[in-house]
Amino acid sequence: MKAFKYILFILLAINLSCKDEPTIDKSQEETSISTFYLIRHAEKDRSNPDDADPELTQQGLGRAMHWAEILADVELDAIYSTDYNRTSMTAAPTSVKQNIDVQYYDPTLIDIAQFKSENLNKNVLIVGHSNTTPEFVNKLIDEQKFYSIDDSENGTLFIVKITNGTPTVDKLIFNCNCPK
Repeated sequence: MKAFKYILFILLAINLSCKDEPTIDKSQEETSISTFYLIRHAEKDRSNPDDADPELTQQGLGRAMHWAEILADVELDAIYSTDYNRTSMTAAPTSVKQNIDVQYYDPTLIDIAQFKSENLNKNVLIVGHSNTTPEFVNKLIDEQKFYSIDDSENGTLFIVKITNGTPTVDKLIFNCNCPK
C-alpha cells in the first residue's frame, strides 16, 4: 500500500509540474484608444488691427462649415475651444452638427495628463491658434515636433491617436475654396 501511495504521489507531482503556465488571452485585454483632432481657427477678420478678438470673415465661416463636413463621419465625444470669437465660431458648426456643447480651455493652464485621462477612449476636437495648436500636439505626443502654423494657413488638421499610451500623429492640410 505504501508503494501505491508513493507512485500516486510521484504521478501527481509529475502531472502538476508538466502543466502549461497559465496564458493571458491577448484578445481579452482592453485596448485604449484616444483620438484628438486639432485645428487652428478659420480665417479671422483683420479689418481692425486694434481688435484683439475678431470674428471670422465670410471665408472663415465657410471654412468652419467645411470642418464640420470633414468631421461629420467622426463620432466626436467632446469639443474644446479657446474662449475667443474666432475659435468659438470655428467650432460652432461642428458643435451644432454633432449636438455637442463646446468646452472652453486656456492653453496656458492645461494639465495634459489630466486632459488625456478625462478624454481616454474618446474622439475629441480641439480648436486653437497658430501657436497653441502645434504646442498642444507636442504636449499630447510628449515631443517637441511641431512649431507655429504660418499665419496665412487655416487648413491644418493634426490627428493624434494615443493607443495604449503610445502616440502617433498625422498632419493634413485641407484647402477650402470658400467664397471670400
